[in-house]
Amino acid sequence: MPDQFDPFDNQPDPPKIVAISLQRTGHLYSFLSAGLALKRGDRVIVESDVGIRIGTVEIEPHEPALTLDLTQLKPVIRLAEESDSQAEEDTLSREAYAERLCAERIRERALPMKLVTVDYNLEGRKAVFYFSADSRIDFRELVRDLAQTLRVRVEMKQIGHRDETKVIGAIGPCGRELCCSSWLRDFDSVTVKMARDQGLALNPSRLAGMCGRLKCCLRYEYATYLELKRALPNAGKRVESVKGNGKVLRQNILKQSVLIQLEDDGGVVEASLTDLVDTRRNQPEEPSPEAQ
Repeated sequence: MPDQFDPFDNQPDPPKIVAISLQRTGHLYSFLSAGLALKRGDRVIVESDVGIRIGTVEIEPHEPALTLDLTQLKPVIRLAEESDSQAEEDTLSREAYAERLCAERIRERALPMKLVTVDYNLEGRKAVFYFSADSRIDFRELVRDLAQTLRVRVEMKQIGHRDETKVIGAIGPCGRELCCSSWLRDFDSVTVKMARDQGLALNPSRLAGMCGRLKCCLRYEYATYLELKRALPNAGKRVESVKGNGKVLRQNILKQSVLIQLEDDGGVVEASLTDLVDTRRNQPEEPSPEAQ
């Protein structure tokens, strides 16, 4: 009996994408893997918006989301070779010189900006200067000066205080390397409400990270705290418990208990969830409209 025809035979494998970091700000960029067997940590040659670059594979090839427009992605050119190491060393030397030059020019012009880092493309034709500032800066004269001295295309990019700390790196109050400079790639929004919902004291010096902004780790367990809070009565609510009835003063989310000020004598007791009486559960059910 002849083999049945399978319309999916000899179909090309679906394209896969790979996430690559290109600069010290650590942001990830997606490229087509081009059929290369890439592993995390591999050094690769890619073409970015600023030219040919050496990047590092951070997320191995995987199938893209259906909503991703693959026509906007460029393929990985090839794996980096030993000969690329010399080009990278030359690039690092150019970056170091450009950084010293730019810092000197900023001081001469008394510009209210702080140079964070410099990135050259591998061809040495374009340099991107990353800086932080509290306001908009008119750096047109600085750009002309740098372009004329370095003989490259110059681009200035303002980054936030979080990105600045990510590039510089530091040890956090927990005693470990900062999340942003070790593994955290993107910054999600962090709010004071997240600290409040987790029952933390709203002390700015304790809640702020090395960047001066709210600590990113305030977000890590936020969803878990919200889930645990749903089981507890809110502060100010009257509750009934086996230890007495009264008003909730405070929640202890991790212990899954509440402090209650008793109605009888004004004393304060701690009651766990199992100590609380679910008044809704003990109430008789209301008859349905059909039964009336």
